[in-house]
Amino acid sequence: MAAMKLTALWRSTHPGPSLVVTAIAVALGVASALPAWRVAVLAVAILLGQLSVGLSNDAVDAPRDTAAGRTDKPLASGEASVRSAWIAAFATLAGALVLSAVLSGWMLLAHAVALASAWAYNLGLKSTVFSVVPFMVSFGLLPSLVTLAAADPRPAAPWAWIAGASLGVAVHLTNVLPDFDDDAKTGVRGLPHRLGRRTSAVLAAVALTGGAVAVLVGQGDPGVFGWCVFAAVVVTAVIGLVLALARPPGRIVFRLVMGAALLVCVQLAAAGQSLVG
Repeated sequence: MAAMKLTALWRSTHPGPSLVVTAIAVALGVASALPAWRVAVLAVAILLGQLSVGLSNDAVDAPRDTAAGRTDKPLASGEASVRSAWIAAFATLAGALVLSAVLSGWMLLAHAVALASAWAYNLGLKSTVFSVVPFMVSFGLLPSLVTLAAADPRPAAPWAWIAGASLGVAVHLTNVLPDFDDDAKTGVRGLPHRLGRRTSAVLAAVALTGGAVAVLVGQGDPGVFGWCVFAAVVVTAVIGLVLALARPPGRIVFRLVMGAALLVCVQLAAAGQSLVG
């Protein structure tokens, strides 16, 4: 029984996105030549922080998910209690902050701001026209979480902030597309809901292209690999844009935009030590 509850709680952490963000941080850390132990601590800190965000999201949304009949949500289906989710959320949040402090005081401050932004989204901003702001803040800070984890902590270069924020915009505008109908039933009206499916998908493609341009310019001399990745981002984003204009955006557009987002992350990783401001 305990194992089943733990499994249910794990599913409430949004494990997919949590692991992807952690993998991005690790890739950036390795590319930035951080020592192995710093990369390991960074990975666990980022993962715990992301788990806290996912858990708090599902805990806040439990009443709405229950009303919408979301059987895919463990808290709504009763597989795990909301109380246990809140306990786990605060425990993982504390662990994330403690490990961030091990790396540097600046890393602790930046990670605290990023997590506060993400929790603010869960606690109410998701239903407002400002729903995109937490994504811009948290993703914009992601490159700096890596550079501030170094022995000589320094914030990331401005172009890396722009690329991260652009990535956050694209993720937010497309991440809600599969849940549009359920959100409508429960009164969630963030920026993408106000813009509509098609406009959100178009703006996401534009944001990703802008982020790719920022990385390309920031790298200085991207080389053949950098140009190839940039071209792949643009082509993928354009395909998603064309499909979004031709028909109501569905999961195919969502997957294309997410694929382009991952390519932007590859660009960031390829930038290596030039991430530092």
